[in-house]
Amino acid sequence: MAAITEGRHSGEFLVSEGNGSISRETVTILSGQNLEAGAVLGMVTASSKYQAVDPAGIDGSETAVAVLYENVDASAGDATGVVISRLAEVNENRLVFDAVVTEPEKAAAISQLADQLIIAR
Repeated sequence: MAAITEGRHSGEFLVSEGNGSISRETVTILSGQNLEAGAVLGMVTASSKYQAVDPAGIDGSETAVAVLYENVDASAGDATGVVISRLAEVNENRLVFDAVVTEPEKAAAISQLADQLIIAR
């Protein structure tokens, strides 16, 4: 019998968040990405669009500022998504980074999230 693997669920990385929807924002996810819930995001300064955090970036995307709440497929064009942008605790083990992001870069991104009051536990 074949094993069934479940994908990530919306918000499964959350430990707690601010009262009501104060922790969440609706944003634009930059085209060319298919991101999972829990993806750590940076924001491209020129467009205010979000993408997977890129420690090698020089356009604003190098700084972690949010965590994607739900899976978003923006592979065919920009897409709308919900992010956790402030006042939340997240499960560090459930955060998603590109495979090329190193452990020191992950640690730096988690520290940057803390600047947004997104605390990894």
